[in-house]
Amino acid sequence: MPVIALTQGMGSLAQDIADQLAKELQIKTLQTEVAQHVAEKMHVSKSLISRVRSGHAGPIERLKTDHSSIAIYTAEDVLDTAARGDVVLRGWGASVLLRPVPHVPCIRIMRPFAKRVQWLMAELDTDDIELAEAEIRRSDHANSSRMHQQFGVDWGDPVLYDMVLNTDRLSVDTCVSQIKTLVARPEFARTEASQALLEGMALSAHVRAALRGHDETHGVDVTINAGGGRVALTGIVLNAAEHAAAEAVAAAVPGVVSVDNRLRVMARSRLFPAARE
Repeated sequence: MPVIALTQGMGSLAQDIADQLAKELQIKTLQTEVAQHVAEKMHVSKSLISRVRSGHAGPIERLKTDHSSIAIYTAEDVLDTAARGDVVLRGWGASVLLRPVPHVPCIRIMRPFAKRVQWLMAELDTDDIELAEAEIRRSDHANSSRMHQQFGVDWGDPVLYDMVLNTDRLSVDTCVSQIKTLVARPEFARTEASQALLEGMALSAHVRAALRGHDETHGVDVTINAGGGRVALTGIVLNAAEHAAAEAVAAAVPGVVSVDNRLRVMARSRLFPAARE
């Protein structure tokens, strides 16, 4: 059940590597489907999600978009897919989300800026180098900003990755071969403990997404820990209604067998009649 997380920049050839890797290992890939799943959860268009993530959304769209919900539903999709195994996950913060899981190799695919510009010019069939350079910079800025805002990390920090591959010096075939060798190493062998950790992370993500999708708990932001179907909720809620609703919503999530509700009700919450601002 190999699970491989790739991070990428536009024109890095990560898509070619992911597709060939999936074909040779006979597993699936996950990349474009995430936008559709997130859009459906948020009741918005897939194109909006794509524009926001690529840096193409205008200032009004960026201001009105619920970025927290995008992050929550993205994490749910990535972790759920990873827990089922046999997948190459490309982008969507997978390399950071799955970094705590010992059997998931996290790999960065990179390529010099100039080569990426040449790639995009060929893809667009244009000789407008300024257009291509601006688009690559826009994409890199969007990726870097999102990784910092969502995870508090530097997208380019090599310590985040188990392997960094430069497609200017290495062919796609060589990159695929190197990744397959890494996956087969004992350091990345899946164990009962590592799979249990991943399944617990996925269940926590499902609970968080359920809380976000419920009217009574949409604004609840608490710590969720899950393992073996048991879920623990810790943190602060505004009132007794939120306290009860959070437990009920969590208990209704498929796979949850028990809920340990350690939530505390905010003292003197009557001073905050409006929701969190």
